[in-house]
This record gives sequence, structure tokens and C-alpha cells, in this order.
Amino acid sequence: HAAVPGRPGDENHHSVNPLKLRWGGGARAECRPPALLNTPSTLLPCLFDLCVYTIKEVVGEHELLTHRSPSSSSPVEIRTHSSLRPTTVFCMASSTAFLLLLVAALHVCCCRGQGGHAGTGVAAIYSLGDSITDTGNLVKEAPPGAFETIKHLPYGLTFGRPTGRCSDGLLMIDFLAQDMGLPFLNPYLAMNRSFDHGANFAVAGATAMDPADQFNGRFSMPFTANSLKLQLRWFKDFMKSTFNTDEEIRKRLQSSLVLVGEIGGNDYNFALFGNKNVSEVEKLIPAVVQTIIDATKEVLDMGASRVIVPGNFPIGCLPSYLTAMAEPETSAYDSAGCLKDLNLFAAKHNAQLQRAVAGLRASYPDAAIAYADYFNSFLSLLKGAPALGFDEDSTHKACCGAGGKYNYDVRRACGVEGAAVCADPSAYVSWDGIHMTQAAYKAMSRLIYHGGYLQPQILSFPENNGQT
Repeated sequence: HAAVPGRPGDENHHSVNPLKLRWGGGARAECRPPALLNTPSTLLPCLFDLCVYTIKEVVGEHELLTHRSPSSSSPVEIRTHSSLRPTTVFCMASSTAFLLLLVAALHVCCCRGQGGHAGTGVAAIYSLGDSITDTGNLVKEAPPGAFETIKHLPYGLTFGRPTGRCSDGLLMIDFLAQDMGLPFLNPYLAMNRSFDHGANFAVAGATAMDPADQFNGRFSMPFTANSLKLQLRWFKDFMKSTFNTDEEIRKRLQSSLVLVGEIGGNDYNFALFGNKNVSEVEKLIPAVVQTIIDATKEVLDMGASRVIVPGNFPIGCLPSYLTAMAEPETSAYDSAGCLKDLNLFAAKHNAQLQRAVAGLRASYPDAAIAYADYFNSFLSLLKGAPALGFDEDSTHKACCGAGGKYNYDVRRACGVEGAAVCADPSAYVSWDGIHMTQAAYKAMSRLIYHGGYLQPQILSFPENNGQT
């Protein structure tokens, strides 16, 4: 089965028969097993289809344009719209030529299966985290009637339909998958989907620490009891059910990318919005960071060779915090209009996490371990917002919400009666006061993975991917 990239949701399990492709005049050429082919000339349609399928698989593009001359002696030009230069393949009606190309094609396909998309070395992405990364697990996990707003428009507005993502469209994980030449990640809890190219275990509302460990269990989680520990168990169960041995798991992870986070933000969010002050919540930082590092160690011990651990955002710049924790004194705000104390708190978390990630590199010298700087990349986005196409006067306003300086009201949140949607989500950084718009996530993905905020740069990308 070939997973079709470019569309979230159940499209990724779409099946394609690589040996049944349309060609000149609308006729259908059906390749039969070699034993049923009687003459060398009948090999040409199969050879042509094999050429097309092989190049399509190697390039990983969605739109493959083929131009075929009715004459079997004429060259066949195979061209893709962006990532492959015009290539002329002389498909000669010769059994010798067929065998040579077949061997080459099989070699390329086999190499791709082992090493991932050509040029990246990554065949799959596995992700753990919260709503920044969740592509539909929360709506699958939740009981009927819960989280109805995420299941309906305006969530998914830019994409055209709701997908379980906490945004108007795509997330950073989606743009990363595109950049790597891979399909979007299906949520782990979805049924009858393809997981050939990875899986997403992230759940919106998830915490790093177990809820019972939050302030000795005296603090309740308002959305889900999901935690990093549970997601890690899902990940292990998935790998064990997919592969027969630990060695097979290790081999798979050698050609995969694993993201552990962003996670931990909700540990702080729930506490801060639960009337804990910043100094109280700061006491959680060492435990939250250690939980993230312990999970990362387990992933590395399973055989992961490429791991990304993201930090937290500058939460003092989010409309939800700017509304709930507004200060009367202008000195409480920085030059970007963000709350200083909250950003300082987030920076403390990130500093401890970065030091811990550096320690992991020393302990696992054979693995490529990177820290994704969400904090400074987000500040860079705000600073360059007009040049990136965002409305300078709306960088701290929610596109979808109701009233107030920041267009955020928890009682009339996005999707609830009384909330309205802005005319152009692509001009806004914030979607619902908590999460970002597709346009902002795309800009963030560019900054992180192509703009120097992945430290160190451990990824390579196919030519032109992520640059448009």
C-alpha cells in the first residue's frame, strides 16, 4: 500500500496499485507477472509503469506528470512539478534493458524502504506531546459529547474541515513531515489508518508528569488524564505489536525521527490557571524536566538515533495569559507587549531542559539529539510579523474568540456561541488565544527547521522542500 501524502486524516490509508496506471489515450495497461508475458514487446507497458512508480516513490511528489509517445522507440519524458529535473527515460523493448532497469529500480526501492525518503535518512516520524502536536488523539480518546468544539468548524477552517487539530489548519508536525517528504502522521488512536511512515501519540491537554504527581494529587486536570508516561507506553506497545523483535525495533528507529514534546506546558498551564502563583509553579520545573528527560532516555534505549526535544513557548505573549493575568503597570510588559514574569518563568524551564539535553548528548554520543527552541523562534516570529505577512496590530489577538483587548474570553472561547472568527486567519499569529494559526505554525516550522532554531541541526531535507 502506498500512503498518499498531503492530506490529514483517513486519506493516508488510500491504496494505490502501482502496476495499474493510466497512460496514452486513456487506456489502462495492466502488468501481469513475468511468467505470463510471452514476448519482449509486451514488457514495455510494465517497464514504463515501473519507471513512473519508481520515480514517484523516490521523489515523493503528489503530482507526477507523464508524457508518453505512442511509439515504443520514442523517449518517455517523466517530469515532476518541483523536486525532479526533467528526466528522459528510454524505455526500449528489450528484455535485457528491462532486466537492467528492473534491478536498478528494485535497488532504489529497497534502499528507500531502509533509509527513508531520499536525502533525509528518515523513513518514519514518531511524536509524543500535547495540543501543539496532536493530530486527532484527544477527540478519539474523549467520551461522546466531550470537546465538541474541536470536532467542528471553525476548527479546521483553513483546511476545509475539522481534523482534531487545535488550529484552523495544519500544525508544525505536519509541515515537518512534508519537509521530510513523508505523509502526515495519523493519530495513534485512529482505526484502519496507515502507520507505515510513523505515528502520532500526542494528546491535546496532556501533561509531562502524571496528574497524581501534580502538587501531590491535589490539583485536577481539566481536560485529560493523559501524560507522557502513558504516551510512552503506547509507543512501546505500538512498536512491539508492529515488529517481532527488539532488534527489528532498533533497526526501524535507526531510520526514524522521534519528537519528545513539546510537553510540560500543560503542567504549568493548569497550575497557573488554577490560582497557583508563579513562584509556586516554578517548584515544578525540575520534576517536569526530569520526566521529559527520563522519557527521552527510554526512547534512546530502544534504539532511536534522531531525537528532538522542544522547549516551551514564551507564554507571556499568548492572548490567554495576557487576558487572564493582565497587569495594570506598563513595566510588567516587555517591548513586544508580553508579560515579563511569565516569559522569565518559561525561560527558566527551557534553560534547565537545555542543560539536561546537553547531558543526554554526552551519555548517548552515537545519537543525534537536538533541542528545538520554540521560545526564541516565536519571539523572532513576533518581531518579524509584518515581513512574514501577519497583521502588525493583531499579533497578540486571537483570530477566533470574543471581545476584549486580545479577543479572548474563556467563557466564549473559539467554537462556543458568541465567539467570532476573523476574516483572514493567515494574518493572525494566534488562532484561539492558546494555539496558533496554520500560517503561524508554518512560519514557526521554517524558523525552527530551516532557520537555525534547531540546535544542533540534525536533519537534512530533500531539495526545495520546506522552502516554498
